[in-house]
Amino acid sequence: MKKISEIFKKKKKEDKSSMLPEAVSQTTALDSVPKKKEQTARLEVQSGSKIYTYVHGVDRPMLIIILLLSLFGLIMVYSSSYVYALTYMGNSAHFAIKQAKFLLLGIAIMLGISMFNRKWIHLSVFPAFALAIGFLVAVLVFGVTEGDAKRWIYLGPVSFQPSELMKIALILMIAWLSYRFKNTIHAKKKFWKATLYGFVIPLFIIGVSCLLVLLEKHLSGTIILFLIGFAMLWANGAPKVWTITLFFLIIGVIGGVIFAVMKFPEEVKAAVPDYMFTRVDSWLNPENYSTQNELWQTLQGKIAVGSGGFFGRGFGQSLQKHLFVSMPQNDFIFAIVCEELGFIGALSVIGLYMAFVVRGMHIAKNAPDIFCSLTAIGISAHVGFQALLNMAVVTGLIPNTGISLPFFSAGGSSLIFLFVEMGILLCISKYTPVSESTPKNVKGKH
Repeated sequence: MKKISEIFKKKKKEDKSSMLPEAVSQTTALDSVPKKKEQTARLEVQSGSKIYTYVHGVDRPMLIIILLLSLFGLIMVYSSSYVYALTYMGNSAHFAIKQAKFLLLGIAIMLGISMFNRKWIHLSVFPAFALAIGFLVAVLVFGVTEGDAKRWIYLGPVSFQPSELMKIALILMIAWLSYRFKNTIHAKKKFWKATLYGFVIPLFIIGVSCLLVLLEKHLSGTIILFLIGFAMLWANGAPKVWTITLFFLIIGVIGGVIFAVMKFPEEVKAAVPDYMFTRVDSWLNPENYSTQNELWQTLQGKIAVGSGGFFGRGFGQSLQKHLFVSMPQNDFIFAIVCEELGFIGALSVIGLYMAFVVRGMHIAKNAPDIFCSLTAIGISAHVGFQALLNMAVVTGLIPNTGISLPFFSAGGSSLIFLFVEMGILLCISKYTPVSESTPKNVKGKH
């Protein structure tokens, strides 16, 4: 018996010594997981001391958060829209049915993309960015004008906003640049090269994207694109002095615009498009505008928020959705949430978005490479910033810029593009780093 135990000890030592991170075999890794997972277990060896495996599938907490936001949003679309839908469409469930169809399609797309190998995300960077640029240029020529903005393009029966595609494309492009030049960007002794590849070139791409969207008179889309880009610039490892400088520069510009509008309104009005000036000036000087015109939507939204109280009027009991808040199922749906579900309901929505961002950062932290990490950060920043700005608009904290609430606001193409992002995020979440030295650690991780 003693000899047998010595043989097993010797064998164990040989197995351990052969399992270097650079030479872990797929067979060894598969032997460490339960037999029922053998068909799905796959192993990718990376340079360094970590390996990445996705035997566990997508990140379940993130999937649950996405589904909760989607279901909550669908319920509120019905509750907020049935009066408007019955009045103008003849069917109280018109918007809810339409939203449910796009939601099911979006979830199917999300789950489909989540099954891809992450290498396909790398391959999609340049086609996605080229398409986004092409459509943004095309919409300026062939786009359909709605209100003040020219942001919709029609391809047969399908219509969409190219700015939604650009949000995804910009995230992927900045992430790819940071991955491609990671050694230069992170080199402490190459300050100016790190500045060029980690800040100047990405900032130029962000600037071009924002300019094309701004030409559509799509101010909210421009703001969201810039915030996404700024978050990724901050996280990509480039010298922080430039992002800090840019932050204070933007704060200074915002302060300067507010001061100029207040002190020199006529000069500013002559220098910028009317829609920009009106939105900022009506926010700063509401007494100069009509409550029946420019201030109507903002005022009715504030009434809805304020009348909800702590517990709300009750689900379906909103008064402001009775044709006071125009198209309440869109940008001002959060006002109806506050009116019907009160502070508790609003806090629940905010909590779900906070959980989304926190879990997104967790996925980014555990991503297999810089590209995947920054992609997860960009997607999390997109949803977080857009939700925050929408709520700020509804509550009157910032000028009304027409920002939709992710997962809640009714919309077809925007919901599909959002679920494409969710699919990419879940695809990345499959790859979890394992600090491995023995098969036991791999098994214990899952």
